[in-house]
Amino acid sequence: MKIFKTLFYFTNSFRKVSTTLSNFQHKNFSLKVDKNMVGLQLKEILKNFESIAPLKTAESWDNVGLLVEPDSNANINTVLLTIDLTEEVVQEAVEIGAQLIVSYHPNIFKPLKTVTQNSWKERIIIQCIKNNIAVFSPHTSWDAMQNGVNDWLGSFLPTSSSKPILTKTEDSPIGMGRFLILKEPTPLEQVIIAVKKLIEIPHLRLGLGKGKTLDSPITTVALCAGSGTGVLAGTEADLYLTGEMLHHDVLDAAQKGISVILCNHSDSERGYLKNFQKSFSSEQLAIFISKLDKDCLTTV
Repeated sequence: MKIFKTLFYFTNSFRKVSTTLSNFQHKNFSLKVDKNMVGLQLKEILKNFESIAPLKTAESWDNVGLLVEPDSNANINTVLLTIDLTEEVVQEAVEIGAQLIVSYHPNIFKPLKTVTQNSWKERIIIQCIKNNIAVFSPHTSWDAMQNGVNDWLGSFLPTSSSKPILTKTEDSPIGMGRFLILKEPTPLEQVIIAVKKLIEIPHLRLGLGKGKTLDSPITTVALCAGSGTGVLAGTEADLYLTGEMLHHDVLDAAQKGISVILCNHSDSERGYLKNFQKSFSSEQLAIFISKLDKDCLTTV
């Protein structure tokens, strides 16, 4: 009987250790974060964010900045990056011990009348405050900035020039969308392959321009991460590249001879998180990219 009790004890202990190791391996997270990283105050991190992408460059309709502020003065040493903030992503943040979530899309957009358990968006706020997790959203300030989301989306092929489509001041390198002139004419089929490789998805949606084929040369591209209609409409280019557009907007572009590539809203943005992770990681902060964040649509 003692032998069985001993075996039971060691089996349970092994399971506990395995579970603990699994949790830490989730993001290559380890105890070193707690021991070696002093961390930064939230206000210091927000100041650094502002220096990279000033919130004033965001669109007027947007809701950017610090959206959830917990009642804690503890230093932040672990940050989780995501495009969309879901309940699963919040739980992921809790498991890795993150004190800050940078959610590209604002988790609070329309005014809230209640904060209850009845809505998943409201439960997110409750869980973040309960677990002392701050939430910051940069959204269109990251779109407008140099080397931001739109510049990442435009890195699929070499270009001879790249400039914003919409700017607040003339000749500014900061603004919405990008107009690219490729270094050399490239067949549409080759452009599609390059976009798939950049975004790391197997399928895209193509609206072929009137009179065009997959062999048609592409010399100019107008692009906008996310939903591109408002930025791309009226722009003369061989190709529109964006996450999503309404049916009639795609039809209008195609009838004008402009081909359209749609690659899902958040899939057109998510790859930039790797760039931000590399540029912002430091000895004081461990920055991880969510493994549970994904576009809500897939082509099957």
